[in-house]
Amino acid sequence: MATDGANKRLKGRIGALLGILLMALSLRAAVVSVPPLLARIQEDIEFTEFTTGLLAMLAPISFAVFGLLTPRLIRLWGLERTLIISVALAVVGQLARPFMPNVYPFLALSIVTLAGYGMGNVVLPPLVKKYFPDRIGVVTSGYVTMIAIGTWLAPQFAVPFANIGSWKTSIGSWALLSSIVLIPWIMQLFADRRVQRPETQLPVVGGHEIVRINPWKSKVAWGLAIFLAGNSAQTYVYFTWLPPYLHAQGLSEASSGNMLALFAILGLPVSLLVPLWVPRLKNPIIAVGVFTACWIVGHLGIYLSPTSGTWFWVSMAGLGQGTFAIALLMMNLRSRTTYGSGVLSGFAQGLGYAGAAVVPMLFGIVQQASGSWGVAFSMLGVCIVVMLVGAIIINPPRTIEDTAPGAEGEGRLERV
Repeated sequence: MATDGANKRLKGRIGALLGILLMALSLRAAVVSVPPLLARIQEDIEFTEFTTGLLAMLAPISFAVFGLLTPRLIRLWGLERTLIISVALAVVGQLARPFMPNVYPFLALSIVTLAGYGMGNVVLPPLVKKYFPDRIGVVTSGYVTMIAIGTWLAPQFAVPFANIGSWKTSIGSWALLSSIVLIPWIMQLFADRRVQRPETQLPVVGGHEIVRINPWKSKVAWGLAIFLAGNSAQTYVYFTWLPPYLHAQGLSEASSGNMLALFAILGLPVSLLVPLWVPRLKNPIIAVGVFTACWIVGHLGIYLSPTSGTWFWVSMAGLGQGTFAIALLMMNLRSRTTYGSGVLSGFAQGLGYAGAAVVPMLFGIVQQASGSWGVAFSMLGVCIVVMLVGAIIINPPRTIEDTAPGAEGEGRLERV
């Protein structure tokens, strides 16, 4: 009998697991599949320096805006419906934008695509908490790993797909992967109507059901947002500036591109490691310190010795991406309910990506204004400090739902 019950629970969750992993695999395709093809795209659509810079900023800005909006959508529609709508937006945007004749309609449909993925970013952590509260570390490890694979996969195959067809075929083809995500989630939506699950959307504190968490008054939420901002800013600087910087220092265009691919793929091993290791630590800041040291060595090496030992410096920076996996994991470790996880995820990713959005642009502006890469690289040092401040705030074992009457408190819970 116990075995039959376990099998039913497994059957009820297998669709959710497949849907989470496929969604994670598709999340970064729209972001990283376009830059390798930009030269070909410019043959049909005129991109200026301004619109190219705007394109680079669209992902973090869209993730920020829709990160903040998504918790409200989750309350209106529920997790599964919100995810299905987000995937539908991503599919429509990816299919339509290759047919745009001008740059601004192309950018507008890119926003539609990124809006869908921005919503998906926020929904994934609470989905893990809802369906796998007993396996948060393992499932988080799986989906963060799939994000890393997707981040490597899209730029690696962007040019080969374009050689087979065209750049339009290449960037549009990733809509197929997004479409497949719909299948397990639509099936899961119907399955959930037949399987009664304990509802954990709304937290209960002191015997009273609470219907709203105000993250603006939560140290946990602010700490995680600051931590994610410092981390993501470094990552987006590398995605935007690593190839042109290395090429300017004397590396070939191909070698510079390969270094970016190396940086991206090194998110894979740390994505596997972090969710299995960090929950065992009493103080997660220990893991943050290890990966921060990797970032620092990478930054210094790439600046001081860009053409000697480049692979090692890039590898160290790539391993530093373990801080991103920690940020995603903490969205569940610093919440007690599915609802709290959704609020924390939306707030942290919304403000975090907003803060990260401006840094790659400022990096280029500072470099051009000063004529020095050293001044620009000093911005990465500021990002390290910001990230560590956030890590200190989220290190204590408290959650966004925690509150005490009359206390100056964490995650003040408000009745509506």
